[in-house]
Amino acid sequence: MATTFFLRTKRKTGYASVCVRVQSLVLNINIRQSTNLKVPVQKWNLSRSSQAFRDYICSPEGRTLFRKIEEIRLTLDERIVTGKGVTAGQVKQIVYEIVYRECLQRTMHTVTLNRYVDLYLEQVVEGKRKTQKGLNFSTGTIKSLRAVKNLLADFQEKSGRVYDFDDIDYDFRTRFQDYLFNDRKYNINTAAKCLNTLITILAAAEAEGYHSNRKCLGRHFKARRMDVDNVYLTKEELAALMQADLSLLSKTHETARDIFMVGVYTAQRVSDYNNIGPENILSNDDGSLIINLRQKKTGIWVSVPVKEELKAILEKYNYTLPHIHERQINSCIKEVARLAGIDSPVTIETTSGGVPVQKTLPKYALIHSHTARRTAATLMYLAGMDVFNICSVTGHSSIAMLKKYIKADEIDRAKTISSDAAFTKW
Repeated sequence: MATTFFLRTKRKTGYASVCVRVQSLVLNINIRQSTNLKVPVQKWNLSRSSQAFRDYICSPEGRTLFRKIEEIRLTLDERIVTGKGVTAGQVKQIVYEIVYRECLQRTMHTVTLNRYVDLYLEQVVEGKRKTQKGLNFSTGTIKSLRAVKNLLADFQEKSGRVYDFDDIDYDFRTRFQDYLFNDRKYNINTAAKCLNTLITILAAAEAEGYHSNRKCLGRHFKARRMDVDNVYLTKEELAALMQADLSLLSKTHETARDIFMVGVYTAQRVSDYNNIGPENILSNDDGSLIINLRQKKTGIWVSVPVKEELKAILEKYNYTLPHIHERQINSCIKEVARLAGIDSPVTIETTSGGVPVQKTLPKYALIHSHTARRTAATLMYLAGMDVFNICSVTGHSSIAMLKKYIKADEIDRAKTISSDAAFTKW
């Protein structure tokens, strides 16, 4: 076991970066990482017992360099000795925090909340800041971040006050929520999404040393979302969509309907089903087809067998689906559904100013791009498909997450249970 330092260069003069190597046979660790600390090659190669080396480590440059090297060594050795171990990512983080501590501390006192929100958004857009899985953030997340940035600026202008990190407390939370409800007329879930996005930014800032205000990071600070009465389409309603006479509508309406149906038959998000191309279509030995794609939001690979209904749509477009903006899908599919007679009244619970309100609307008015995915999950469930297999198709990481997508009412669920052979045996 050892934490050692070396130069990765063959040069005899000039400056080079000091690298750290962490080794442990017991923990099966062998990690190399540049520290970005620069040292004169000639000074580094001096005998450690020589007077010239002792003079160097007593110089301001040498003291700073070896102080940081020793702190890195002690920190890493402590983790190894205690059996905690380290990953390559953790080594990189430890080195970064020690090497740039002074710079981070200086920055901490100069970066305000508003400036950090700007920097956070910039880094996300440029791909410099990644998700926990190491992926670029989705366009939806970027849109949410931009919205929160603008909302925070507008809220401060209306409040006549500029907020900084230490000002974010329950009073701020209450005032900001009231602003979202009353000034912006947001419902509970939209307001909760905005507040929780801001909390995510605040948590990142705290982790990076820009503030130490933990009042805004407690679990009670987060806003809770309420269950939404999203609709799903029955098999009969899907048939009505496909059989609707669209001659009086534009070609875009037909294309949007077809793309929406691809979403139903693949059970994917619009960001995925709206971008399927030949590269996503694989052929089995028996001639059957599979849609294979990596979900943009999660990074999960899913493989979906191609039903005959889906195959017909793919063939219609020569296996290269046209891309339509999500807003167009949302607008067009409502029109197609209205024309198809999907207009049964649906009572939903929404909110106004944070207060629950019931509304009754024709079903077509509640259909949007994500209805395709909810419809797929619900119909697979009602057909008696194993929930683990449904998760495999949808890409949900857990059954609990899947359940949020199943929109069957209690009568539908009872019918499914009664038809389950296992139900009669218990």
